[in-house]
Amino acid sequence: MNYLDELGARIRAQVPRADLPDENTHGLFRIYAVLLLAKGTAVTPEDVHNAWVAWMAGLDADHEALVPFEDLDPAIASDDEPFAEAIRIVAKAF
Repeated sequence: MNYLDELGARIRAQVPRADLPDENTHGLFRIYAVLLLAKGTAVTPEDVHNAWVAWMAGLDADHEALVPFEDLDPAIASDDEPFAEAIRIVAKAF
C-alpha cells in the first residue's frame, strides 16, 4: 500500500458508515488523500465536491450532481461536510 492509499484509508475510517457511497471508493479516497496533503485542515466541502466530481465523472458522466458546488441544492452540498471533516481530522493527526 502506498502513502496515498494509507492516508485514504485513514480518512475513510473517519467517515460515518452511513455517509459512504455504495461504489468502490478506493480511488475517491486516494483523491481525498491528495486534498489532505494539499490543503490540510483548510479543506472545504467545495474542495471535497470537486474531488468527488473528478471521481464520479469516470463512473457516471451523466450524474446530476456533476455541477459546480455553488449550483448544488444546499441539502446535497451538505453531504460533502462529513468528508471534509474526516480529512481535517486526519490532517490534524498527520
